Amino acid sequence: MTTQVIILNGGSSSGKSGIVRCLQAVLPDPWLAFGCDSFIDALPAKMRASDGGIVLAADGRVSVGADFRALEAAWRDGVVAMARAGARVLIDDVFLGGAASQQRWRKALGALPVLWVGVRCESAVAASREVARGDRIAGMAEAQAAVVHEGVRYDLEVDTTHTESLRVARTIAARVS
Repeated sequence: MTTQVIILNGGSSSGKSGIVRCLQAVLPDPWLAFGCDSFIDALPAKMRASDGGIVLAADGRVSVGADFRALEAAWRDGVVAMARAGARVLIDDVFLGGAASQQRWRKALGALPVLWVGVRCESAVAASREVARGDRIAGMAEAQAAVVHEGVRYDLEVDTTHTESLRVARTIAARVS
């Protein structure tokens, strides 16, 4: 079966978004890209920093409430519907709940062929990237570096600590059937 969905999971500033852009360039067919950052950006402002929405703590920890989870489920189902309709889909996500986050995707995806990719990066390097980006709360990369992979099963794991996004994308593309 031909891979329909590629899900990249990794902590903040691990390099997922850069890999997704490179995958769109190197994969022979067109792939749509969706990420948790664009989902969060689409939320109403009142859901940012609210208990029902998403709270980004000063130390970089992230917590989400029931309203966030409900909208996230609808977003996930919409992305999956596009894949079921024939679109090839790249997903850039941060599994804050580790295995439970992956399970929510598995349930939504059903029998769709998926390539699960773990994107790892040494926390010190991710933290340095986080500072350079300037759009993240200091500590987010370090807080997420390990927890997002807890209990998650992958088809492929990549490490972006010292490897450029294009090279990683080519490695992933070689696994797409």
